[in-house]
Amino acid sequence: MSGLLVAMTVFAWWGGRAAGPLLVVDVAAGAVSWVLTPLTLRRPVVVTGVLTVLAAISPAATPPATIGALQVAWRRRFPVAIAVAAAGVVAHAVQGAWRPGGEMPYGWWLVLMIVGYGALLGWGAWAQARAALVRSLRERARRAEAEQGRRVAEARMLERRRIAWEMHDVLAHRLSLLATFAGAMEYRPDASPEKLSQAAGVVRDGVHQALEELRDVISLLRDDDPANGDGDGDRPQPVLADVPRLVEESRGAGTEVLLREAVDVPAEAPPAVARTAYRVVQEGLTNARKHAVGQLVRVDLRGGPGAGLEIDVRNALAAEFAAPGWSGGAGLVGLTERVHLAGGRLDHETVDGEFRLHASIPWPA
Repeated sequence: MSGLLVAMTVFAWWGGRAAGPLLVVDVAAGAVSWVLTPLTLRRPVVVTGVLTVLAAISPAATPPATIGALQVAWRRRFPVAIAVAAAGVVAHAVQGAWRPGGEMPYGWWLVLMIVGYGALLGWGAWAQARAALVRSLRERARRAEAEQGRRVAEARMLERRRIAWEMHDVLAHRLSLLATFAGAMEYRPDASPEKLSQAAGVVRDGVHQALEELRDVISLLRDDDPANGDGDGDRPQPVLADVPRLVEESRGAGTEVLLREAVDVPAEAPPAVARTAYRVVQEGLTNARKHAVGQLVRVDLRGGPGAGLEIDVRNALAAEFAAPGWSGGAGLVGLTERVHLAGGRLDHETVDGEFRLHASIPWPA
């Protein structure tokens, strides 16, 4: 770059063919402009202003002055670049007026200067627009990457919430069964050894299953890569055909359950509908074991494709609990949100000493 600048300065001076005192002026202006040109990278406007003044005195400063004008066009706002370019045209007009050289008419000399500085402005504006476009694309890429990371984090959070809902339903059901059998062993010490042994076996198997399910959810929650698991693992998800088995488990724990099914083609129920319906029944039976020990539980399922699925679970409330239980209300809160996500509605209320749990879930035709 320095060699090219020196060559341009010498060429500009040779074109002027100065002699005598003007030669000294040209050499001094060329040397000063050559020294000042690198400073246009740091102070383009100020340094280019000095070079423009030197260009009005000597043609040897013309190349550095035009380079300075290009730096201003690259690095500063367009109005500033226009002002610097206009000053450059005026300086060269002054130079051409008091130091005419060559055979080019003065008018064409001014046209050449105007076209040259206009080209410098266009080049600088294009470079700024290109730099702005590159910055914009980089910013968009950065935002897109951040947005993708946010979506992945939200998907992971939603998946973990879904896992937590599933495990709450499963563990609450399992532990309520264990509490029922443990309570029977505690409050019926006079039972036969066979009955106590059977109850102890149920408790042992239930604890083993609960630990296995808890181990599964802990391993899933520790996994930070959603691609390594979808929260379901290899365990089959419950369907409508599993509701009778769920009812039998409750009957085996001593709860009297009356099940009435009027569901068209239950095997064709969408997975989300079937899973949500299963969890509604499961939560209703779990609550009945904790708060309505010894009371009859009525479970009604009806509906089909296009008509939706209606689930109704009812039981009378016992005055006192005959077995230890616990409840924080989180089950119904999570169940309500689960049903809403499936596009349905969940209502629960206590009327005349009876607890009623009703869910309506859309079932597309």
